[in-house]
Amino acid sequence: MTVKDFAKRAALSPRFAHQLEAGGGNISIAGLARAAAALGRSLPELVPPALDDHALPAEIWRLLADSTSDDLQELRQWLELRKPGHSGIRFVALIGLRGAGKSTVGRLLAKRLKKEFVELDKLVEEAAGMSLGEVFATHGEQYYRRLEREAVQQLFGRSCGCVLAPGGSVVSDADIWELIRRRCFTVWLHATPEEFMKRMRRQGDLRPMQGRPSAMEELKALLARREPLYAESHLKIKTTNRSPAEVVTQIQKSVNGRPKAGRVPGADKPRRASRSSEPK
Repeated sequence: MTVKDFAKRAALSPRFAHQLEAGGGNISIAGLARAAAALGRSLPELVPPALDDHALPAEIWRLLADSTSDDLQELRQWLELRKPGHSGIRFVALIGLRGAGKSTVGRLLAKRLKKEFVELDKLVEEAAGMSLGEVFATHGEQYYRRLEREAVQQLFGRSCGCVLAPGGSVVSDADIWELIRRRCFTVWLHATPEEFMKRMRRQGDLRPMQGRPSAMEELKALLARREPLYAESHLKIKTTNRSPAEVVTQIQKSVNGRPKAGRVPGADKPRRASRSSEPK
């Protein structure tokens, strides 16, 4: 392309185009945008980051500049898959107390939706290199919350979609719960305290009852504290006297019926600010 042709396409004078080519033209942003369009390039391509700029966007830009056409096509496909609303709801989070059926329902739902199933506490244990009991006994709840938050952020960063089962106390941390509600279609698996106890006994989990004669009263009190927070979920399903398959079918219908939009509807509702430290 001659300088004259370039100047015409960019709506610049030939004299200024010569100055610009020589590095002496003081061009406006609007003029630079026209110049980029005339050259068939994006504006950032004409303004690369400085060599001593090691910020993340600059590093990414340099990697992009060195990428082949095949690399860029692969990256584009990866980003397309990650676009909110690409194929409906990407993340589904199952919320509720231990014994709500999150693992059973989650695995079945993930299979139906062709997504991976992720238990958040498993990610925390992997990051800590120890069991949850050891995490709490050795480092305390604050350390657990930090690992939990990091695990959620990393999951949303790497995954194109999954069915997530957080711990029952995830709603006690305002920041983590807000992030999950914003990124996921949240489903509260509801049951009565009596049903929770029955399920835990059936599963052989006697921890809530060992040495605690008032275990049922404590469970009712815990559920009463958390219910207003669980109720902030996008969908509530009563699971008492319902099979996991029935619960999954209802969730699947709701997920498939959601609009293919960017943000999960209802994620910006006013929320309660108070939180208290609670057991898992």
